[in-house]
Amino acid sequence: MKFLSVRDLRGKSSQVWRELPEQKEMVVTNNGRPIAILSSINEENFEQVLTAFRRARAMEAVAAIQYESMMQGTDKITMDEIDAEIRAVRKERNP
Repeated sequence: MKFLSVRDLRGKSSQVWRELPEQKEMVVTNNGRPIAILSSINEENFEQVLTAFRRARAMEAVAAIQYESMMQGTDKITMDEIDAEIRAVRKERNP
């Protein structure tokens, strides 16, 4: 996988676009840190690639939520406690 700086992307963009189909992916960096991924797509695989990208981001979000739940200890709540919490919120909304 090729890494390129924001400066390279700006100054050599035509070269980057020519190389991208062969490289498949390129990582864009800013001050040596990755900030973006360029991925080669075409009309035939656009929807498939977009779906895969969105699925990966959703999985990342779920993993972050699960981790936060573990850190707070809320991953150990029983179904009875969850149901009680739901009832309390509903009761508060509709007295």
